[in-house]
Amino acid sequence: VLLDLSLPKMSGIDVLRELRRSQCAVALIIITARDSVEDRVGGLDLGADDYIVKPFDVDELLARLRAVVRRKSGAAQPVLSNGVVSLD
Repeated sequence: VLLDLSLPKMSGIDVLRELRRSQCAVALIIITARDSVEDRVGGLDLGADDYIVKPFDVDELLARLRAVVRRKSGAAQPVLSNGVVSLD
């Protein structure tokens, strides 16, 4: 999950809190313009697997996605697939 903290109807922090409260272990990266140390630490402490500040480079985002997937699965995978969608 790529989760922006500035959502129209519910705070991204509230979404993260609910996901983790329900024991949902999905890989989750926060993407946001909020760049204070307190925001970053807070998001990670609530259960985000990574936190990236906008603007970001797409190559960095893809590398962070790969790293989170490796950590979650316990093994490196060069191609991520879900149904008909693949990310190489």
